[in-house]
Amino acid sequence: MTTFIGNIEAKLDSKGRMFVPAQYRKILSEMQSERIVMRRDTDNACLIMYPEEIWNRKVEELSSALNEWDAEDQMLLMQFVSDAEFLELDSQGRVLLQKRNLQQIGATNDILIVGLMNRFAIWDKETFENKRLAQKDFAQKIHERMKK
Repeated sequence: MTTFIGNIEAKLDSKGRMFVPAQYRKILSEMQSERIVMRRDTDNACLIMYPEEIWNRKVEELSSALNEWDAEDQMLLMQFVSDAEFLELDSQGRVLLQKRNLQQIGATNDILIVGLMNRFAIWDKETFENKRLAQKDFAQKIHERMKK
């Protein structure tokens, strides 16, 4: 399977629409994914875009790790799923991002689309740049994780 990699600078239009990059649309087409599922990331100020098939696997994985008779587990599942929404690509390859979602991540006009292998993220460009690790710290953390 081809993966979503790299980062692409983009701009939102006045209605909050963004173009899904052509290379990402190609991957979605290869996956026969008609829709994207979008949800706010649980840890970072960004939006995560899942091809529908990947989203379904994630929800199944989460659901199977939870006890359907445990109130807290059910609330976790409900919150995870209720914070998501389906997005349809229009004929020009754009998706409409709701203003409330853009406000939650602090996105104004300049965004960054960041590949995450089987999904991709939408960040406010400045927020992402401020969140990135310094090269030395990044190298150290990669070395630590790869030794495991």
